[in-house]
Amino acid sequence: MILHELISYDVLRVIWWLLLGVLLVGFAVTDGFDLGSMGLLRATAKTDVERRTAINAVGPVWEGNQVWLILGGGAIFAAWPQLYAVSFSGFYLAMFAVLVPLILRPVAFKFRSKRESAAWRNGWDWVLCITGLVPALLFGVAVGNVILGVPFRLGDDMRIYYDGSFFGLLTPFALLCGLVSLSMLLMHGASWLVFKTEGEVARRAARYGVLFALLTTVLFAAAGVWLGSINGYVITSEISHIGPSNPMNKTAAAAAGAWMHNFQSYPALWVVPGIGLVMPLIVALGLRSRREWLSLLGSGLAIAGIILTVGAAMFPMILPSTVDPRFSLTVWDSSSSHVVLFIMLVCVLIFLPLILAYTSWVYAVLRGKVDIAAIATGKGHSY
Repeated sequence: MILHELISYDVLRVIWWLLLGVLLVGFAVTDGFDLGSMGLLRATAKTDVERRTAINAVGPVWEGNQVWLILGGGAIFAAWPQLYAVSFSGFYLAMFAVLVPLILRPVAFKFRSKRESAAWRNGWDWVLCITGLVPALLFGVAVGNVILGVPFRLGDDMRIYYDGSFFGLLTPFALLCGLVSLSMLLMHGASWLVFKTEGEVARRAARYGVLFALLTTVLFAAAGVWLGSINGYVITSEISHIGPSNPMNKTAAAAAGAWMHNFQSYPALWVVPGIGLVMPLIVALGLRSRREWLSLLGSGLAIAGIILTVGAAMFPMILPSTVDPRFSLTVWDSSSSHVVLFIMLVCVLIFLPLILAYTSWVYAVLRGKVDIAAIATGKGHSY
């Protein structure tokens, strides 16, 4: 027996679809509190010492959290090459709009305290704040466009043509998804600041965290109601789960309310959006009662519930085409080969536990709250 045949092609495709969701959730939960904390920097920290305290809450770990972004991009490139080609070419300007803040953020972390000038530090604080808010918003806008479908088509030679524009991505539903993402990550960032800081920074973060937790539930519920009325996409022909990756071997169609079909067919799936709706309320309760672990755990679960709701609604679609639904990418016709998926799975089983173990060790070493007194007196490292 050939080794890769130990796991059938269709099972491997589903495994990699699940792994893609895990990596997206991992990035949103870890790097999400970095973005959210810095997005709230100007609101939760008023003095230089307070801002340095908030920055030190994420400063030692933000670089390690970027691993999840790299893993996600690598997984898309290797496991779902057509998805990578469409998204990274069609969303070129949108990707650039996200990458610029992600590039400026480390510069701000490194250069903020290089000079004693108040104007210098104030300027970099604004950079940290903006580079936290912009990606948080645009990530949600991107997800909204994936749900709506993307204007791309395939040529006879499988070459990809993108017929959209950057401003065409800023539709009302996509912007609502962006607000869900922004509110969700600000809630998560506030929960992290409460978990890692004390004094006025933590108190202000708790107040903003309650606000954004309630707003997350409201916005997510509104997006869910809207989702039920917009066009989803369904496969209308037979499709082989173990066939070659060629999206043009099927037919598909847009249908109103199609994104609700999976929930209607498998009622147990309603648990997933239920988590996304209820957990922000648990976060608000935890912040009001100063139960730091409860609020941080609740915000992480809320993020997982909201992101996984998208996957549960769209399966087996990955990226629908609004030009012609036949070109839409699905789990069954846009993956890498059987051998590639198997080899990559072996690599994941080896390296992902190592990454999790190392990350857990780092967080264990850095446990505890930021010492604001040490920052105020200049003792120890401070950003």
